[in-house]
This record gives sequence, structure tokens and C-alpha cells, in this order.
Amino acid sequence: MPNIANTLTLSRIAAIPLIAGLLFLEQPVFRWSALILFAIACITDFFDGYIARRMDQVSALGRFLDPIADKLVVGAILMALVATQQVSGWSVLPALIIMCREIMVSGLREYLAELKVGVPVTMLAKWKTTAQMLALGFLIVGSAGPQWLPVVEIGDGLLWLAAALTVVTGYDYLRVGIRHMADDPSARK
Repeated sequence: MPNIANTLTLSRIAAIPLIAGLLFLEQPVFRWSALILFAIACITDFFDGYIARRMDQVSALGRFLDPIADKLVVGAILMALVATQQVSGWSVLPALIIMCREIMVSGLREYLAELKVGVPVTMLAKWKTTAQMLALGFLIVGSAGPQWLPVVEIGDGLLWLAAALTVVTGYDYLRVGIRHMADDPSARK
């Protein structure tokens, strides 16, 4: 279903290879270009849902694609940052935690959808997403940032904060999933 909201979501997915590719280029102009594209992708994440609700364009495709687009953006950027060693050492751990949580939650959502159980997005999950996006923004710029600002350290700190929030929100999803698994008669085989 082509509509404005779905087009914004698809544009976010389409931007991933370009953003990730720019991270492999060393010059500051490419880092800042990647940040601008990433910021636009983050903004479309807000506006696709807003427009869908406001213009009555909510669709099954949009409900399906939006969370996938979010996870693809975060996962791809984290992988590119680790591959280019802009995230390295101990900071790989929160990146790994975030990736594992995103995969687990996707699986849980798929399982719960079969049971016709929806798990609403909590305010804490929105804070987690905000921390992830801010962390990735700082880490994308990295050493190309202003010398007077500890850009990499801020990005690393926000990445650890995002990972902590990821664990808490992931536990919330897991708790709901386990409760429904225990109530599912087909799971007792």
C-alpha cells in the first residue's frame, strides 16, 4: 500500500546501505554526511507513525515495517561501527546486548502475534530508543566531532545507558512472553 507513511518507513530502510557505507570512509565530511542521513532516518521514524495516525493511513504493512525498519537501522549501524572499529573494546558489549535484545523481542513479538497478544510500547522503551539514536549519532561522528567535545566518550556512555535500558525493556517483553507461553496449551507437548 503506497502512502506517505509507508514511503517514509521504506526510505528509512533504503538509507541504511548509504549510511553504513559512509562509515567506511575516513574523511570527516563522510562522517557528517552519515550523521545527517541518520538524523533524517530518525526523524522519519517519528513522522511515519504521526502521519499514519493523523492522515488515517495506518496499514498492516506500516505496522509490520515500522519496527523492522527501526531494528534494521540500529543493527546495521552498530555492525558498521564495530566493523570500522569506531565501537571497539568493551563498548562492543553494549552493542551486542542491544543486538541480542532486538532479535529476542522480534521473536517474542512474532510468537505473541500468533496468540493475538499485543505488547504495547512503554515510555521506558521510547527512552531506550532515544538513548540508542543519540548514542549512534555521537558514534557516527566519532573523532570527526569538535575537539572540545568528548564525542566518542559521550557516544560510548549513551551506548551503555541504551544497553541498560535494553535489558530492562527486554526483560519486560520476556516476562510477558513467558507468561503467555505458560498459558499456551500447545506449548505443553
